[in-house]
Amino acid sequence: MLNQFSFLKLSLSLIILGVSFPLYAQLSVSPLFSDHMVLQRNVENPIWGTAEAGTQIQIEMQGQMHNVLVGKDRKWKINLAPMKAGGPHTLSISNKKEKIEFKDILVGDVWICSGQSNMEWSVIASNNAKEEIKNANDNQIRHFKIPHQFSLQPSDDFSGGPWQVCSPEVVGNFTAVGYYFAKHLRKTEGVPIGLLNTSWGGSKIEPWMSPESLGYLNAAESSETIGRKMEKATSDKKENIRALLGDLPLKEKGIVDGKAKWAESSHDVTDWKSMALPGAWEEKGLKDLDGIVWFRKTVKLSAAEAMENSHLNLGKIDDADISYINGIEIGKTNNYNTIRNYAIPDGILKAGENTIAVRISDYGWGGGMYSEASELYLQVGKKKTSLSGDWKYNVDKVTLDNGMDAIRTATLLYHKMIYPILGCGIKGAIWYQGESNAGSFEDSEKYAELFPTMIKDWRARWNMGDFPFLWVQLANWKATTENPAESEWAYLRESQSKTLSLANTGQAVIIDIGEADDIHPRNKQDVGKRLGLVAQKIAYKKDLVYSGPTYKSMSIEKNKIRLSFDHVGGGLMLKEGTDELYEFAIAGEDKEFVWAQAKIEGNEIVVWQDDIKKPIAVRYAWSDNPDKANLYNKEGLPTCPFRTDEFDQE
Repeated sequence: MLNQFSFLKLSLSLIILGVSFPLYAQLSVSPLFSDHMVLQRNVENPIWGTAEAGTQIQIEMQGQMHNVLVGKDRKWKINLAPMKAGGPHTLSISNKKEKIEFKDILVGDVWICSGQSNMEWSVIASNNAKEEIKNANDNQIRHFKIPHQFSLQPSDDFSGGPWQVCSPEVVGNFTAVGYYFAKHLRKTEGVPIGLLNTSWGGSKIEPWMSPESLGYLNAAESSETIGRKMEKATSDKKENIRALLGDLPLKEKGIVDGKAKWAESSHDVTDWKSMALPGAWEEKGLKDLDGIVWFRKTVKLSAAEAMENSHLNLGKIDDADISYINGIEIGKTNNYNTIRNYAIPDGILKAGENTIAVRISDYGWGGGMYSEASELYLQVGKKKTSLSGDWKYNVDKVTLDNGMDAIRTATLLYHKMIYPILGCGIKGAIWYQGESNAGSFEDSEKYAELFPTMIKDWRARWNMGDFPFLWVQLANWKATTENPAESEWAYLRESQSKTLSLANTGQAVIIDIGEADDIHPRNKQDVGKRLGLVAQKIAYKKDLVYSGPTYKSMSIEKNKIRLSFDHVGGGLMLKEGTDELYEFAIAGEDKEFVWAQAKIEGNEIVVWQDDIKKPIAVRYAWSDNPDKANLYNKEGLPTCPFRTDEFDQE
């Protein structure tokens, strides 16, 4: 009989999307290889899988023929010799009994795309999506998605793919940053581009790191420690929910056999509780609850109003909703950051009471309707009826383990989303992550150790040398500040910049395209383009300006500080449409920063403040959201946020 901890380890190994177990007597290949895949040019490409021990495997591709004997562990691996960019090709894998054939294979450049939600963010949810999708006809761009999965131990087994050829039918679900990065490289390099998308929204960096890189003595020790931690978290969650609800509802009742019973006007809701909306339900009594909650509200209409053109606006809902009126579904959305605005078909509204029912699924963290009160309304003709205020609600189903612990727990994503692809042929990696590590000054500064450690560890385990590793610095986000202030996000950005000390690394600065009220900037086009410029320099060794100005040094000249920069390109300039520099702060001997005046003198900046006679330090764009930052080079790339001081946090 399994003890509790053993059962947890088994459960965590199974809680993945689409897990499959190979029949070792049969010839099989890693899910990484399929029709339409891209193999890395000019390097050896390992192909691996499983088969019956002791049998011989033969691989043929582009005139190459390789043989290997399957080991006692039933695993096999063959390295294809380096190939030039091109295709399409066919790959044949066979033994005496079976044959697997993959077609339409291209040879080009393969890029790992990893990180959290801003890397996972899809094309369809980004700017100008309709037009971008319509014009996505480059079949030389291919995309492979590894879905969310995790494990306590390193695992060769994983689900993913297959490789998809860029087209209007599928590109909407590609990583947007990766896709626009690929578009740029297609124009500049002219070779096929493969995007290997292994990302998970909300993840910290530690889950993407190996046990050894984090200082564990061995993988077994780390998995035992982590397993116990997650076991306790699940147990605590069960107790909290039972205390909250008096029960642990694990089976859905609101929809049974496809029928939405809880949406029907006749359904009895006298025992349902009330909640004032809008607002996340964690803040209104349902703390730590993930799962499905139904909300209902009635609205009275006249016969004339029931005949008008109408729509239901519910604002943003975290994460997914199915919305009904009088028991009839009128719309559904699976995206926590999309405003719900559903047209109501004729004949659904009626004179008298109309029942609005909303089934909300929350996959983790905040759940519910969370827009402003003005975003909740029923519009009938020109009349808007507010829906803010009390709604009836009932918890339908609780999700105990949805991966939210995994994305905050060291090593779990590495074991299942990085380990099984280690060694595959790649050109390099692009990374967009850090938001989840910017919760405190300590965590933001610790990132300066974690990030380069992860890069060095990935490189060592991939065994492809110091492959190019490029990342996106965090965008501007959250409310602006009236006066200079400390910022966890500023320190996280600094930690990212410090990692440039590693060879073959590069950073795309996007301090000018963030959104104050959205952690996910919709402008992924410029993010991909700027990463593409960095790749041209770091990965493809092109001579071009790929970075905005970066701080180099300072000198004090009486009551002023003069700053010099690297990467000035054609020269320093103000952002178009502005006539003076903003976001510079200066401090005197008291180390208190105040807004400063600044001006461009050649390729240098002079900073001062009339009331500070002995300045000692300058900061630029040093806040969560320095939305007025406007110092660029003439190539149109923004200056990287910086500070000249090394003051400790107080």
